[in-house]
Amino acid sequence: MNQKEQAELLLKKAREIKEKAYAPYSHFHVGAAVLYQDGTIITGVNIENVSFGATNCAERTALFTGVTQGYTNKEVVAIGVAGNTEDFLPPCSICRQVMVELCQPHTSVYLTNNKNEVLTTNVEELVPFAFSTMDM
Repeated sequence: MNQKEQAELLLKKAREIKEKAYAPYSHFHVGAAVLYQDGTIITGVNIENVSFGATNCAERTALFTGVTQGYTNKEVVAIGVAGNTEDFLPPCSICRQVMVELCQPHTSVYLTNNKNEVLTTNVEELVPFAFSTMDM
């Protein structure tokens, strides 16, 4: 599968799953889809909480689910993120930090908008000066 096909597939899955988001406060539905090396795609949605700090983003939901299924950071191929936005919907800073931990720097990240345009980036471009080690 080439990169264009990969992006289209992941963003289709992200658009479909975002309707299942639990967003009773913001009504802002976000979906994410993570592709692993074995071809498995794991999706996730944002899950809000009245205590907003307990809210979890779609990207983290999908990546955390991958960890529970035994996937490692070396097996993530790409991530697609979709929401109902005019501009491309970038991951928040917490999600970016989780991507640094649970992906590789070259992992593709596909972002979309209401016009179904696609912006292709990667983890390293999203987090150029990543906090990635506890070496002292």
